[in-house]
Amino acid sequence: MGEAVGQILALAVVVAISPIPIIGVVLMLSTPHARSNGPAFLLGWIAGLSTAGAAILLLSSGADASSGGSPADWVNGLKLVLGVLAVAMGLKQWRERPRAGEEPQMPGWMDSVDHFTPAKAAGFAVVLSAANPKNLLLVVAAAAAIAQTGASTGSEIAALAIFVAVATLGPGIPVAMYFALGERSKAMLDNLRGWMATHSNAIMTVLLIVIGAKLIGDAISGYAA
Repeated sequence: MGEAVGQILALAVVVAISPIPIIGVVLMLSTPHARSNGPAFLLGWIAGLSTAGAAILLLSSGADASSGGSPADWVNGLKLVLGVLAVAMGLKQWRERPRAGEEPQMPGWMDSVDHFTPAKAAGFAVVLSAANPKNLLLVVAAAAAIAQTGASTGSEIAALAIFVAVATLGPGIPVAMYFALGERSKAMLDNLRGWMATHSNAIMTVLLIVIGAKLIGDAISGYAA
C-alpha cells in the first residue's frame, strides 16, 4: 500500500487546497445555518470524492492497470493526457487572473449561500468535489495511480480512503475551526477567505502546472521502463 499512497499524496494535497471549495465553505460558516451546512458540505465532499474515486478505481483495476509490476501502457497514456490537460488548465487560470485593481470573479452560487439548506450545501459539495473538471482530473489520476500498483483490493481501498481524507483537509479545517473556536474563528476565516479569493488563480496555476509536469514525467518514465 505504501507505493499507492506515495503515488496519490501530492494529488490529494492539490485537491485539498483548491481555493473555491474553501471559500465556499467559509462563506457557509458565516451564515445563520453554519452549524448544519458546514458538516453537510463536508459529507457531500467526502461522498463525491469517494464515489468518483471508487468508480474510476474499479474501471482501472478491471482494465489491467498493472503489467508485470509496472503501469500498463494505457495508464502511461492516460497520465500523459491528464498531465497535458493539467498544464493547459493551469495556463488558462493564469490568463484569467484578475489584473491590478480588479476584483476576483467568484462563482454566482456563492451569492446565495445564505439560503442554502443542508441538502443544497451537500449537493454543491458533490459537484465541486466530483464534477468540477479540475478535481475530476486529479481524482482520475489518483485512481489510475492506485490501480497501477497492482495492490490488493484492501490496500487499494485504504489508499483511496487516505486520498479522500487528505483531500478533505482543505474544507475540513475551516469547519473544525468554526466548531472549536466559535465566534473567535470569524476573523481568521474571513482573512483566509479574502486571501484565497485574491490569490486563487495564482494558486491553481502553480498547482496544476506542477502536477501536470509530474504526470507527464511519470508517463515518460513509464514508457521508458
